[in-house]
Amino acid sequence: MGIEEFGGGQTQSDVLVVTTNDVPGYKVDQVIGEVFGLTVRSRHIGSQIGAGLKSLVGGELKGLTKTLVETRNQAMDRLIEQARARGANAVLMFRFDVTEAADVGTEVCAYGTAVVISPRP
Repeated sequence: MGIEEFGGGQTQSDVLVVTTNDVPGYKVDQVIGEVFGLTVRSRHIGSQIGAGLKSLVGGELKGLTKTLVETRNQAMDRLIEQARARGANAVLMFRFDVTEAADVGTEVCAYGTAVVISPRP
């Protein structure tokens, strides 16, 4: 597995996603409101056994790391789809929330505020 498999974040998109409250050089023309992307991943019994064995000797759980990156990217993609569908061209104050889902999986929610921005004159 190469390092590129463990990275995440935004790739090319017509919807800019930032963790800040504003975008330097841009003004907010319209606040559309909260948008989110949600996914729940169940635990794979094989990865659980492997993770349990790995935890005995220590080290990174690469299979679980890769799964979490894929899950976060899927949640972010869904957030971008929702923002685009509501007419936004940016999402401000972007965050992730990760919780356990009834002891059978992990819920990942990507959320932020959908807005329409334009360059400042």
